[in-house]
Amino acid sequence: MSVHKLPSGRWHARLKSGREYVGSRTFDTRRDAMAWLTRERAAMAGGIDPRAGRRLVRVVVQEWLEQREHTVSAKTFTADAALPRLLPKFLSAVQIGSVTDREVSRALVALNRSGLAESSVRRFRASLSAFFAWAVLERIVATNPVKTAPMPKTRVIRSEMRPFSEAELEAFHAMAAGQDARLADVLLVAGWTGLRWSELREVRVRDFVEVPLPLLLVSRAAPEGVDVKTTKSGRRRSVPVSDRVLPIVRALAADRRLDDLLFVTSSGHRLHASAVKRTVQWTEVSGGRRIHDLRHTAACLWLARGVDAVTVQTWLGHASIATTNIYLHHLGTTADRAGLDRLNGLGHTWGTRRETGAS
Repeated sequence: MSVHKLPSGRWHARLKSGREYVGSRTFDTRRDAMAWLTRERAAMAGGIDPRAGRRLVRVVVQEWLEQREHTVSAKTFTADAALPRLLPKFLSAVQIGSVTDREVSRALVALNRSGLAESSVRRFRASLSAFFAWAVLERIVATNPVKTAPMPKTRVIRSEMRPFSEAELEAFHAMAAGQDARLADVLLVAGWTGLRWSELREVRVRDFVEVPLPLLLVSRAAPEGVDVKTTKSGRRRSVPVSDRVLPIVRALAADRRLDDLLFVTSSGHRLHASAVKRTVQWTEVSGGRRIHDLRHTAACLWLARGVDAVTVQTWLGHASIATTNIYLHHLGTTADRAGLDRLNGLGHTWGTRRETGAS
């Protein structure tokens, strides 16, 4: 028989091609053994050699990466190349033909519980899916098990935005300037223009114009470690340069070639976040904020000064107004302000109505 019960109570499935033995597996139930046998026979009928599926996942992944390097962008390959390192041992050490969505789900949950960011877990899942899609095309396996393995619910608390107030931004600028005046100015510009760090790194002198208005033209981004690309939205946008930072931008652009980077270090090198933070002693002067909070700062400064949300959406390059509205909720809605005015209104002291003539 192709499936028989062992003395231990488990079920052994034996696969043959004609009279040739191909492989076997042991299962807890007869149903699982029959299901595996049916899948393997279907794979054989479709031209897939089950013997190829007996190779370990970690071995086949390396073969995939050797081909992958020449077919995708450098950024995509960099992400995919992390797959062997992130693969849990229980998944990397099994035969590729035996991987089901159950094993994939276990791997995703394990990474999620390890504290890896949700975006990194999603990127791991995308790379793993691309790997199994390739394995299907190579007729190593019959199906891609990642397709039916859902993303686990994240347990990691998302970082809350912590924008500077205008006074805090000035104090931050003064402290950073004590370490490096040029970098302090660059960070102040980031706090008033809302440029993403990758966009700030790629702004050229020619992207600063003053006619008809002082603007920065943002069309490219340079994420650290990858090639220059378009902005996150893929669209070009204009960002106003306010009077507070206009003299700084003018000074940075003065006597420079049009194709030069506008925002650079004192030695003229491209910005790198780790080096910038180390130079200005970011941990000591930022009050626990991230560099990305400078973008949040700009959005809140604009809205607090009365710029409408749709205009702020355009300046920030948001695809949806819902994203911009997050800043309105952070600043407080009209209802919040009306409620606070009522709490602080006349006739109330510390939240309790004044009583007159009480004995």
